[in-house]
Amino acid sequence: MSIRKILSKIENEETFHAVADDYSFSIKIDDYVPYVCAAVHDGHHFDKRLWSKCLHTEYDRWYEEDPCTGNMISLLPITIIAHDSRFEYDLNRDPKEAIYETAWGKTLWKTPLSEAEKMRALEKHDNFYRVVLQLIVKLEEQFGTAVFYDFHSYNRKRWDREVPVFNLGTSNVDQMKYNLAITQWQEILNNVTLPIDQKVTCAINDVFQGNGYFLKYVTSNSLNSLVLATEVSKIYCDEETGVIFPEVVHTLKDKLKYYIQSHAHRFYDRHHTYES
Repeated sequence: MSIRKILSKIENEETFHAVADDYSFSIKIDDYVPYVCAAVHDGHHFDKRLWSKCLHTEYDRWYEEDPCTGNMISLLPITIIAHDSRFEYDLNRDPKEAIYETAWGKTLWKTPLSEAEKMRALEKHDNFYRVVLQLIVKLEEQFGTAVFYDFHSYNRKRWDREVPVFNLGTSNVDQMKYNLAITQWQEILNNVTLPIDQKVTCAINDVFQGNGYFLKYVTSNSLNSLVLATEVSKIYCDEETGVIFPEVVHTLKDKLKYYIQSHAHRFYDRHHTYES
């Protein structure tokens, strides 16, 4: 579906499932509700025209992406999920910094990208955020408020200490206004039961502080909405081999469906400014 048609459907409050016509992301709206789930680093697609230029292997790219995060949020009524790899353009960075020159200490390109290649990538970045903006406007118009669950994963083996299963990054949201919502989300995640050996805990601003562009974009373009940058450590896969543990992914998917809806309804009851 074209970006123009996606924007039109949101404006007209139509329910739909669509993949952008350049296959860069998908969006699903089964019902208009005051909450959205996003997985902006789920993507692994990598433009074939860039393969010969890239110094990182497919595994190198996979390691730094957030595999399965789109699947984990897929049972929720409004989802927006990236399909392109952050190595082509990073949706969680400002457009000026969205195209890597180096990535995690290693030069990314054998030869610099052409201006045409950069523009092609940045157009997809721009289109994604045109759709996000339309969602913000429509949901605040309809409900007076919304909460965006910005879902990511991170590599636990990179740290030389035990890290929490979940991390909330709140440094760029109004922590006074949304203190109760943040605390409630932390308490919910602290009590999630998962089929893993590690004790499940949720920390705030421990491994990440919530400095991503998605959070900042939604926060700066909304009047009364919260973004909860939620990271899960890669307890659901073997980081070194790429093997996914489906029982952990499926459990997360089921739990997130229930807990996000429960948390979002409480958030709405507290923060909406008028009845829809």
